[in-house]
Amino acid sequence: MAGLLDLLMLICAAAGAMGFGILAAYAILRVGFAFLRPRQRPAPVKAEPETARIA
Repeated sequence: MAGLLDLLMLICAAAGAMGFGILAAYAILRVGFAFLRPRQRPAPVKAEPETARIA
């Protein structure tokens, strides 16, 4: 019975480590691609007054 419990704990630990590794790799890739994405620079807005034309 102790051997079966040890095997169960080993399987759970392996699955948890695999899940943590996948999530860590996903987070690292998200951060990396966020740094690679080009930044959006705000375009300068030229405000010019307009007069209303009456047709």
